[in-house]
Amino acid sequence: MESIRQLALSCVEAGWLSESFSYAFVVNAVVAALLVGPLLGGLGTLVIAKRLAFFSEAVGHAALTGIALGVLLGEPPENPIIGLFCFCMVFALLLHFVRNRTNVPYDTLVGVFLALALAVGAALLMYVARKINIHMLENVLFGSILTVTDQDIMILGLSCLLIILVLIPTFNRILLTCISPDIARVRGHVTHFYDYLFVMMITLVTIASVKIIGAVLVGALLLIPGATARLLTKNMGDFVLVSALLATVSCLVGTILPMELELPVPSGAAIIIVSAFFFLVATSYRIVRKS
Repeated sequence: MESIRQLALSCVEAGWLSESFSYAFVVNAVVAALLVGPLLGGLGTLVIAKRLAFFSEAVGHAALTGIALGVLLGEPPENPIIGLFCFCMVFALLLHFVRNRTNVPYDTLVGVFLALALAVGAALLMYVARKINIHMLENVLFGSILTVTDQDIMILGLSCLLIILVLIPTFNRILLTCISPDIARVRGHVTHFYDYLFVMMITLVTIASVKIIGAVLVGALLLIPGATARLLTKNMGDFVLVSALLATVSCLVGTILPMELELPVPSGAAIIIVSAFFFLVATSYRIVRKS
């Protein structure tokens, strides 16, 4: 990261970048945006295909409970990564397990798990309130990309690398499992394995993105760029590329614009607003084109 910050400083001195990029936290924020944007946008296409729109929302809200558990177990309050990761992963796998073995509608099941995670998180936070700064909770809920540290970027980078290494060779099989599980079974694919693999990838990227986008909003960045790309593209390859591009641009603009204009807007909210703007433009374009 130090070499990237030095490069940015050189570009500032040459007049290619604004003075804001001379600060280390700004460079960290941009690097984090470049990492998380393509990944959320790309995975979002599969989330839409599999109709798991509210799954990431449930996992994101479960982050509150994971943070409280991590602090209770002695982790540093500013970054209880082990408690956050373990609880959210168990929560996501249990939700998917129950879904596959009951006849309860999926949206109802997500609502039950979401309410449970929030209730347990609120109860546990009462015990750790003296150890947690209220601003840290705001960062968890609404995101604060400008507070991303080198450790956060390392965790995010490792998560991205792991997901890419798993996703590239399995993308077509996961997509087929999403679109037509019966055809996938006929072709000899173990659909339950790919279902759980996909759930684990979504959970991992959600956990890694909580500090950047916020627990309340991380699910939106999985959905909105994908929904926008679906309005603009006709084949799967373009769908994935456009969704990843829109998510990346949303992250960059939502990070840099409020900072340059000195707007008191949380980074997570700004990123989602930019992403929603692209969706409205694409929707307007489709309406005008059809009329």
